[in-house]
Amino acid sequence: MGLLKQRTGACQLYWSMLLLAAGSFFLLLYALMWEAGNIINLPHKRIGFYNFCLWNQTAGELQCLEFKDLMDMGVDQFQLVLARLCVYTVQVLCSFSPFLIIQAQYANTREAWEVTFVVLGLSAALLAGGLGLFLFQAWGCIQISELSGGFMALAGAQALLLLQLFAAAMYLMWFKEVLETGSPSPEEQQV
Repeated sequence: MGLLKQRTGACQLYWSMLLLAAGSFFLLLYALMWEAGNIINLPHKRIGFYNFCLWNQTAGELQCLEFKDLMDMGVDQFQLVLARLCVYTVQVLCSFSPFLIIQAQYANTREAWEVTFVVLGLSAALLAGGLGLFLFQAWGCIQISELSGGFMALAGAQALLLLQLFAAAMYLMWFKEVLETGSPSPEEQQV
């Protein structure tokens, strides 16, 4: 009976991880492709990983700033590029995470789950680091009330990545428990 509960729990955890992986992938797809990486998308302000546009009162239109203009405002070009690289790398890693989860489930080895855990941890760290670095650089032009759906999607993807990371850690703890206690032999299972 205990083995059946353990297998059922592992199966539910596996399917939950796949659903979380799909959710994080689609949230990143929405934020980085559909919203074009914009975390603020208002008629008078558009700020994102590729856009830094502010309202120009004299021209009466939205004016996009170049890197030299951003440097005059105290925004570091290298840190913006690094933030962009981190966040868009997560989208690529998240596109492979369902395959890693499926491979780890069917290989059923600790090493496969460790690889999945490392990739999920790297994804979560890169997304948090890239988004944090971008917000730190652009904070002078951002008000919290202006954050759009793109930002919310990135925050949601971060939450889903952390849940996947937690689930992978549960699998690793389960494997550690199985290795320490030893799995029951077929004869012991019948009793």
